[in-house]
Amino acid sequence: MKSGFVSLVGRPNVGKSTLLNSIVGKKVAITSNKPQTTRNIIEGIYNDKDTQIVFVDTPGIHKPKYKLGKYLNKQAYYSINDVDIVVLLVDGSEELGKGDLYIIEKLKEINKPVILVINKIDKIKKEDILLKIAEYKDLYPFKEIVPLSALKKDNIKTLVDVLTKYLPDNIKYFDDDTYTNKQLEFLVSEIVREKVFNLTKEEVPHSVTCVVEQIKKEKNNYSINVAIIVDRDSLKKIIIGKQGNMIKEIGIEARKDLEELLENKVYLELFVKTIKDWRDKEKYLQEFGFKDFLE
Repeated sequence: MKSGFVSLVGRPNVGKSTLLNSIVGKKVAITSNKPQTTRNIIEGIYNDKDTQIVFVDTPGIHKPKYKLGKYLNKQAYYSINDVDIVVLLVDGSEELGKGDLYIIEKLKEINKPVILVINKIDKIKKEDILLKIAEYKDLYPFKEIVPLSALKKDNIKTLVDVLTKYLPDNIKYFDDDTYTNKQLEFLVSEIVREKVFNLTKEEVPHSVTCVVEQIKKEKNNYSINVAIIVDRDSLKKIIIGKQGNMIKEIGIEARKDLEELLENKVYLELFVKTIKDWRDKEKYLQEFGFKDFLE
C-alpha cells in the first residue's frame, strides 16, 4: 500500500482540473476554456487496490488585479508547501512563457520531488513533444517528465505509475469510495458556475461567483436555490438574457449535471444578484468562502 499528497500547479488554463477529473474518474473540479476557472483548493482522491493518491488541484498562478487574485495565488503557493510531490503542468501546444518560468523559479525554493507534465499533446506533432521535453529538462531537475493528454485520457496511467514511485506513506487517508473532500454545497455551486462560464461571453466569468442558498432533500428529489453573484448590473442583464433565455439555459445544463451527481430529480432555481466590486472586498470574500488565505 502506497499513499501521499500531490499538488497540481501551473499557469491558468493549462488543464489542471481536466487532468484531476481524468485521473479520479469523476467530475470533482469544473472545467472551462477560460482561464482562472478554479478558485479553491480541491482534493480529488485516486484509489486502486494498492494505491491512494490525494490530488490537490489549485488555482492557476497569475499576476493578480484584485484581492481575489492575490488569494488564489496564495492558495496555490500554500499547496506546494503542504504536499509530498508537486506536478507542474504546462501546455505543450503553447510556447514556453514568462508565467511558466516564474513558477519554475518558485519551485527552486522547495525540497520535494517535482514531476513535469506536458499536457495537450493531442494538439502537437510527435517530434515537437521531444523538442518540448528538451526545452524544459534544462530549466529544472525534474524527477520525471510525462507527456499526456488530459482531455483524451492519453498516458494517464503512466503518470499514476510514475507518481506511485515517489509516494512516501503506507496508510489510507480516505475510504475507498471517497473521491473528493468537498461538501455538496460546494459541488453544486461550482456546477452552476461552470455553466455560466461556458455559456456566457469572455468578460462575464471572472466577475461571477455562485452561492447555494438552499438544498432541500425530499423523497425522490432535491430542491436547490443558487444565487449567481456579479459585480455590475450590465453582467446581470447578460446572465439573465433576453426574456430570461440565458439563465434558463444555464439552469437546464446545470440541472443535467446535478441529477447525474445526486442520482435524483432536481428542481433548480437560479437568481442573479449584483454586489459591486465583491472581488475586492474582504467582507464578501469571507462570506462567499474565500477565507482561509485572506490577509
